[in-house]
Amino acid sequence: MLDDLLVLDLSRVLAGPYCTLLFADLGARVIKVESPAGDDTRRWGPPYVAGESGYYLSVNRGKRSVVVNLKEPRGAALVRDLARRADVVVENFKVGDLARYGLDYASLARDNPAVVYVSITGFGQSGPRASEAGYDGAMQALSGLMAMTGEPGGAPVKLGVAWIDVLTGLHAAVGALAALRRRQRTGEGAHLDLALFDVALASLVNQSQNTLLTGQAPRRLGSGHPNIVPYQAFEAADGALVLAVGNDAQFARLCAVLGHPEWAEGRFATNEGRVAHREELVPLLAARVKAFRRDELVAACREAQVPATQVLGLNEALAEPQAAARGAVIEGEHPTAGRLPMVASPLWHARGPDGQALDLAPDVAAVPVPPLLGQDTRAVLTEELGLSAGEVEELLAQGVVA
Repeated sequence: MLDDLLVLDLSRVLAGPYCTLLFADLGARVIKVESPAGDDTRRWGPPYVAGESGYYLSVNRGKRSVVVNLKEPRGAALVRDLARRADVVVENFKVGDLARYGLDYASLARDNPAVVYVSITGFGQSGPRASEAGYDGAMQALSGLMAMTGEPGGAPVKLGVAWIDVLTGLHAAVGALAALRRRQRTGEGAHLDLALFDVALASLVNQSQNTLLTGQAPRRLGSGHPNIVPYQAFEAADGALVLAVGNDAQFARLCAVLGHPEWAEGRFATNEGRVAHREELVPLLAARVKAFRRDELVAACREAQVPATQVLGLNEALAEPQAAARGAVIEGEHPTAGRLPMVASPLWHARGPDGQALDLAPDVAAVPVPPLLGQDTRAVLTEELGLSAGEVEELLAQGVVA
């Protein structure tokens, strides 16, 4: 789908690499430029497999790794040469840092005015905090997310995944594709300024809007929903499940399943009433749910068309029959780790108007894997920049590349 695009990835850790992973999964050629020390996440473990961390492996599939020492003038010149050929450049350096290497947007756009340049930072290219570094955990705290997450009366809780980084990478990919579409019409590239803080505020959606309307910050509700009741986890006799009741008719059917059809009348009849009487209703539901075995109640709810599901561990979710049916786990042949299981791209299910798959998913015998550090340095310098084998060996010997 994107096999005509060259993406130069100057980013590391998660937001930028997740953005370029999406491009790689859709067929773009992605060159990942790393320092001699490599992407920080190569050392973020355990777990490791054959010396590669699970963190690094999660977001670098299908890229080519080139090690360049930007502090060497010839190294920076090599990366500028790659940028002249690139359709998209993605970076997450501190504001202004790349200017010293001539790799900032203004410098690159002079030679490649059609480049789409994506900058990912904690706070953006402007504002009083633009020079500060930004990390997902800090942004979960600063954006208000952590203050609303956790049990009532409990301590603030960080989400179990770097959610803001992932969403920033997704926003960056969407923005870059929009800029490429604009380039088709105008011939001009663009500089996209993505901030984790901005993305966090925007991604709080209804919570942000509710706060703007009321002036009140959300309170901690555990697994509960601020605008819908019941919409949360409950403990059955042998495990947890989630009831996600989206309308009044579903609530009436749930009450019938639980053996208390009268609960669907009076003050609990409407969602507005249930939200207003949350503290009264939720304990009633919790006590009744506790009398059921989890799977039996989930089955009864599904039969009654009430949204309900077990609370699974991630290992259980990856082993779910639905995951197998959707091909959610793929395996590729890694040069040191052997058969490497990975989570497939959710974008690979696209079909054309005739109903035929667009063949975005890789062939099972050629599933791309994350590269070793510097694995493709020689190939990229010769194939993309036309350097001779002797010139590459000289650069290697002098520590310009590795």
